[in-house]
Amino acid sequence: MKPSPRLYAMLLVCAALAGCGGGSSGSTAASSQAGAASSPSAASPSGASAPSAGDVSSTGTSVPQSTTANVQPIAVSTAPGLTRNMLTTSVTVCQPGTSNCATIDNIQVDTGSHGLRILASALPASLSLAAVSSGSGVTGECAVFGGGYAWGAVRNADVRMAGQLAASIPIQLIADPMLPSVPTDCAGSGPSMLTVATLRANGILGVGLFAADCGSGCVNTALPRWYYSCDASGACLASTQALAQQVTNPVSRFALDNNGVVIDLPAIADAGAASVSGSLIFGIGTQANNTLSGASVVKANTQTGYVVTNSAGQTYAQSYVDSGSNALFFNNSQLPQCGYWYCPSSTQTASASIVGTDGATNTVSFAIGNSRTLFASSNNAFNNLAGIASNGFGWGLPFFFGRRVYTAIASRATSAGPGPYYAF
Repeated sequence: MKPSPRLYAMLLVCAALAGCGGGSSGSTAASSQAGAASSPSAASPSGASAPSAGDVSSTGTSVPQSTTANVQPIAVSTAPGLTRNMLTTSVTVCQPGTSNCATIDNIQVDTGSHGLRILASALPASLSLAAVSSGSGVTGECAVFGGGYAWGAVRNADVRMAGQLAASIPIQLIADPMLPSVPTDCAGSGPSMLTVATLRANGILGVGLFAADCGSGCVNTALPRWYYSCDASGACLASTQALAQQVTNPVSRFALDNNGVVIDLPAIADAGAASVSGSLIFGIGTQANNTLSGASVVKANTQTGYVVTNSAGQTYAQSYVDSGSNALFFNNSQLPQCGYWYCPSSTQTASASIVGTDGATNTVSFAIGNSRTLFASSNNAFNNLAGIASNGFGWGLPFFFGRRVYTAIASRATSAGPGPYYAF
């Protein structure tokens, strides 16, 4: 993710084939990380100012109730490149307003980014999606992660999950043949993530704290490594992008159940599990299956999405809760390190306090396993995989096992007040 306008500072590096992780790092308005392959080093701030969250303003706690089906199956299982802790689902994409649809499997579920991004190669040739225009040309986007970049055109699609519909929203088509040339500044962001082998998935479903992936920063300024206007020859220049035409968190565009998501995954043994099944539940306090039910709310920064973590005498001001990171990522010089990962001789137990912008604190315990032992096993899901970050604290997928974790979208009303916040 980029911890400064709001996209993805993906943490993750493949320390070894068996140690590749999926996902992001940092989950901020300005940072979200999505994706899959890359490296467990912390992402660098982009330098651009964080855009404001913007689309629907609501400060009340009155939440419209829904009876629409709102449970989407999710799972962790075998992933490309022996990537561990890759949380995936299937997403149905349609030509807007038609029944011309395709269901795409192996889409990573990422609370650290915003918007749907699908490899062009994963869509059937029969599914034609109109390009989003930019001036006299079409819109391209560079999605930069800590470990690389995804380049492609922005196109309109209906997105369907469970009983929900996000009608005619902008999505990114990664490696879209319409825009074969990657802008120089985008290509200079790191390795390309334009194939299943390098993305470690067919796409990324960003269901983070914000409705749009960049926000007002891109509306007002042509920021580098964000949106581009591309002419008929394929030449692309950085451009501004209207909020309505930015890649959009699909949940924010549902008719109901549109104020956030709940990820519900079962607890697993410290040795890991070959596969895990759970639920992505749409809405917070909109139906009986997504009430907060005593969960502790941790309010996130309205511009960056960060919270604060205090652990082992250190304060991590840039902390995030991110299903797109395949491990817990933090800096601890006291723990033995094996490449990009921690590898204590025996499983270590630690605790931390996660602090919201209102000062509310939630204390949690977590385990740190031996990464070499974990990667040597045949399991794909681990609750104690931990890697090294130069700054920040990333509460990646291990944090989600055995918890119901809520991600509330900025400015949307919930029974606990407006987002952005996490609750668990």
